[in-house]
Amino acid sequence: MTDDHLRAANPQTGSAAGPQPDFSEAPPDDPAEEAVEDLSPARRYALARRRAAELATELHAFREGYDFPLDPFQLDACRALEAGKGVLVAAPTGSGKTVVGEFAAHLALARGRKCFYTTPIKALSNQKYADLAARHGAERVGLLTGDNSVNPDAPVVVMTTEVLRNMLYANSRALDGLGYVVMDEVHYLSDRFRGAVWEEVIIHLPESVTLVSLSATVSNAEEFGDWLDTVRGDTEVIVSEHRPVPLWQHVLAGRRLYDLFEERGGRREVNPDLERMARMEHSRPFARDGRGRPRREADRERERRQRARVWTPSRPEVIDRLDADGLLPAITFIFSRAGCEAAVRQCLLSGLRLNDAAERTRVREIVERRIAAIPDEDLHVLGYFEWLEGLERGIAAHHAGMLPTFKEIVEELFVAGLVKAVFATETLALGINMPARSVVLEKLVKWNGEQHADITPGEYTQLTGRAGRRGIDVEGHAVVLWQRGMNPAALAGLAGTRTYPLRSSFRPSYNMAVNLVAQFGRERSRELLEASFAQFQADRSVVALARRVQRNEEGLEGYREAMTCHLGDFGEYSDLRRRLKERENELARRGAGLRRAAAADALEKLRPGDVIHVPAGKFAGLALVLDPGVPGGGRNGSREGRWTREPGEGPRPLVLTAQRQVKRLNEADFPVPVEPLDRMRIPKSFNSRSPQSRRDLASALRTRAGHHEPARQRRRRSEAADDPVITELRAAIRAHPCHGCDDRENHARWAERHQRLTRETGQLRGRIEGRTNTIARTFDRVHALLTELEYLRGDEVTIHGRRLSRLHGELDLLAGECLREGVWEGLEPAELAACVSALVYEARTADDVLAPEPPGGRVKHALDEMGIIWSRLDDLEERHRIAQTAGVGQRQPDSGFARPVYRWARGDGLDPVLREADMPAGDFVRWCKQVIDVLGQIAAAAPGENSTVPRAARRAVDSLLRGVVAYSSVG
Repeated sequence: MTDDHLRAANPQTGSAAGPQPDFSEAPPDDPAEEAVEDLSPARRYALARRRAAELATELHAFREGYDFPLDPFQLDACRALEAGKGVLVAAPTGSGKTVVGEFAAHLALARGRKCFYTTPIKALSNQKYADLAARHGAERVGLLTGDNSVNPDAPVVVMTTEVLRNMLYANSRALDGLGYVVMDEVHYLSDRFRGAVWEEVIIHLPESVTLVSLSATVSNAEEFGDWLDTVRGDTEVIVSEHRPVPLWQHVLAGRRLYDLFEERGGRREVNPDLERMARMEHSRPFARDGRGRPRREADRERERRQRARVWTPSRPEVIDRLDADGLLPAITFIFSRAGCEAAVRQCLLSGLRLNDAAERTRVREIVERRIAAIPDEDLHVLGYFEWLEGLERGIAAHHAGMLPTFKEIVEELFVAGLVKAVFATETLALGINMPARSVVLEKLVKWNGEQHADITPGEYTQLTGRAGRRGIDVEGHAVVLWQRGMNPAALAGLAGTRTYPLRSSFRPSYNMAVNLVAQFGRERSRELLEASFAQFQADRSVVALARRVQRNEEGLEGYREAMTCHLGDFGEYSDLRRRLKERENELARRGAGLRRAAAADALEKLRPGDVIHVPAGKFAGLALVLDPGVPGGGRNGSREGRWTREPGEGPRPLVLTAQRQVKRLNEADFPVPVEPLDRMRIPKSFNSRSPQSRRDLASALRTRAGHHEPARQRRRRSEAADDPVITELRAAIRAHPCHGCDDRENHARWAERHQRLTRETGQLRGRIEGRTNTIARTFDRVHALLTELEYLRGDEVTIHGRRLSRLHGELDLLAGECLREGVWEGLEPAELAACVSALVYEARTADDVLAPEPPGGRVKHALDEMGIIWSRLDDLEERHRIAQTAGVGQRQPDSGFARPVYRWARGDGLDPVLREADMPAGDFVRWCKQVIDVLGQIAAAAPGENSTVPRAARRAVDSLLRGVVAYSSVG
């Protein structure tokens, strides 16, 4: 697709010239009507019966509710569901997987059962609630998230996956009559922080529940389906790699939009123009060509023009170019919240306007209706008027730092076509239904929490999958901005990889352990955990490793036969030789290290004027030291007067050789210690850049050193000569019968192969041992720690364990210990909120560490006590070999949000709280809601009548749930 092709697109629809899709045609699995009369009577009768049966199905009634035909993969999945099977649907973003989930809700309602529709994030739950309520009526659809509870007893309830997990552990009555569970975005189980929840739900759901799993396209869908079939029963795997809206890949450089791929000779290859631009960027513009011939002026001018066309366009230029080509609305992914906000400001400053007067009026009406409940003073703090100006012009940001209500308004306006350019972080790509005509990626690198790393093929697919609106656009467009150093081939690799593997992140947590033991006992819990997808994947890899071990053992048997010696046990003889070689290598390494250390020490003692003999290297021979080259000027000023050598750093003496060369040497030129042969005075007038000075001083050097015999490297007696172990091994080798075998060296070659294969086989067995029963072994360690702390007693859950079973989160055990030890007793609601915030808050960046100091007094004392308990738990986890990296251990509590939440709970206004915290409103609301969630858990789990904690927790929830925190995110 070229610029000309783009310019031919309809500026109103943005669709390239060509026929629009006709949604009125018969579905592909129905025969054409005009062909029916050509069938035989028997065939006509069979067809009539099939159609009658189809009309009687729920699928037929369900299809009637759509104004477009379902795709084959949707029909296959729905038919499997109606037949009583579970389904796994793996299909690209935007392909319509959720239709299958909606059919599960339809079946539940038709059959008088319940359907739970689970999602990974609250924003997607809110969106699906709105969709299903519009389809089935608000009275039949409910919503359950950490923030909201709307009509929870409805037959169809949308919820986050964590809510369903908690219901299962609590044996909630809400599970009665449950017939279907939809797990949207089930590939989220790869998430290393929250992915385990998906597996917990899948394992613990009653057998009577039919599971509908919806996933992005993954490369191991069949493996995941096999596991589902194992733990859930009959499961049909339906994979579709077809995008309903074709996706064009582009690179925008300067003012020109290049296609990433070109068709050449029936093959899809990288656009040669892009490859030429990349080569040109790496080359320097010389006045001569590669053979040294002068370039023609026309060639130089052509290159100058080409270079002038290649630059990274500004954000307003990108949007303006897409608008001119009819490629809006567009989502530009910027992997930075600050970058998203800056992009909006840049577009506003440039005067960019994407909405006409009528659209601006509609925007203002919708926004004012949605924010009517927010006080004017809070609107000012939230930057409402600048945000509204962008919306009226059709431009907005979308990221986690925004107020949830603001984000939802952006989503609503974008879907309505009233916001045409959105600058978003990658969180928008996690399932939210916000498709665009075009998706723009500014860079192919993002911060992953630890370092800047290239985005993965899976991330690229997820992000660009938003391009192309089904039923609206004929094609979608993915645009990557040209950046200095771009590799078009690498970009083509990203764009050409459509799938990525699904990997389990499942690990048993403390909360999970006590809940499992409470329900099933220890042994049955181990069996359940061994049924996890994590263990399933580990076992599959063990099968492959076991096959390699088996092949190696067959090879070892052949090697043993080949090395058989008629004089004796050649394996025993070979072992003696191996031990001798290892000992000699060990002494050689030790000797080399000692020699290097001695050589470095000798170099440190050199002084200007020393005459030395360089023992090795290109400049070996006689030399005069001009400068010892010791870092830091030769001495470090310490009392010992010695320079402390850093790793990889050593003296680099500057010397004048006898051949009149002045060179800087390094430790590689001195494999052995060097000692001065003599000393010479270096004239003050000596200039190393003067050939005459070098000639005169080198002549004096040769004359002065003529009286010395050329230096020899000091001979060192080998350590091996005096080593008793080596002496003993050599004697044993000479005395062995096989030492006299004429075919000894041939046997030895086979023996060496036997030894190498034996080592490899041992390593494979170690890997098998490490992967077998890994989940159950981790559970055993968790069980042992909880037993030591008296949360568990064999198959019994103690009163402390029952409290822990109600605490969900990364720091569940720390919260349980704080309750048991009464750390929070006597705290006021605001003080308790401040302490609980340390259980949920985690600084995003190094800048977040500079948060305001937490309150003093009782809060500080309680936080200090929490730190002491955490330190004790950390030691205990280390003793029980429970690693935090495995997703089980307790990370350190973070008090960075304690003061903001304390002030808010105390009743302070939004402006002073946000100003002191230096925190975006969206982050503030998100952390407050997480604190509220944990406070609710603590109120339910806290000790009984004599404890002050439950009442303080409930009051803290009430004090936090006000203003921006209380604004409903539904409606």
